[in-house]
Amino acid sequence: MGIGTLAHTVGHLPLNQLTEKLRGRGIDFVQLALGKAISDIDTSLGKLSPGLASHIGEQFNNAGIRIGVLGCYINPIHPDPEQRRREINRFKEHLRYARDFGTSIVATETADLTTYLSQDAERYEAIGWQLFKQTVEELAEEAERWGVHIGLEPVFTHTLSSIEKMVRIMEEVPSSNIGVVFDPVNLLPPSSLDTQEAFLDEAFAAFGDRIVLAHLKDVAVQDGKLIQLRSGQGIFQTKTFLQKLHQAKPGVDISLEQLTDETINETLHYVRNLL
Repeated sequence: MGIGTLAHTVGHLPLNQLTEKLRGRGIDFVQLALGKAISDIDTSLGKLSPGLASHIGEQFNNAGIRIGVLGCYINPIHPDPEQRRREINRFKEHLRYARDFGTSIVATETADLTTYLSQDAERYEAIGWQLFKQTVEELAEEAERWGVHIGLEPVFTHTLSSIEKMVRIMEEVPSSNIGVVFDPVNLLPPSSLDTQEAFLDEAFAAFGDRIVLAHLKDVAVQDGKLIQLRSGQGIFQTKTFLQKLHQAKPGVDISLEQLTDETINETLHYVRNLL
């Protein structure tokens, strides 16, 4: 399994400084959010090209690191139609050039479940879902055109708020180019902290075959609230998760989260020992 992290974990830097700072850290790949990681190149909507994407990919390759996934975390149900269109177009641009960067995955979350609560307290979930479905249909068509994957990341407070909803969107938009970015801590409801293994079994049974990337971090309870931590610092059953992940998707990439520049090495060592 490839182990990586967010490229901007080490800062928002010029491309050459960024790749040099990541070189030799023991990571196999990065999840690259262009605007968050690269400070000296304009990668805003309309600026990407095959040449620019290849150049960025080559700089990472020269540092011994591949780009495992592009992070393009848009709001697919944005209440402002013009802003939603801009974000959809940005995601589609990432899909078009993903392979020039050296990857085949573009990932996003799915915005707050309560986005339309103030508009309609009874139907807000249905309103958000309909917009989300329309967006995914459009993005799936683009992904199919370019032979790449959309990585949808469910989060228990977002539009994709449960295992059941992840299955539902794949049934309602039956494209094989839709994959799952599985972050178990993000999807784990607070009520399931004491039944983590059952939750994991349910998730892997539901969409284990569609996982294209895993995220890994830890969780703890503090003052009655959940807080997210780097792996090995909380109560998440990391070893159990990694065993089940290996059974479902041997060789899948794992991106470590909640890291800082100073904690990359220690956390990598911890996770590699579990593997």
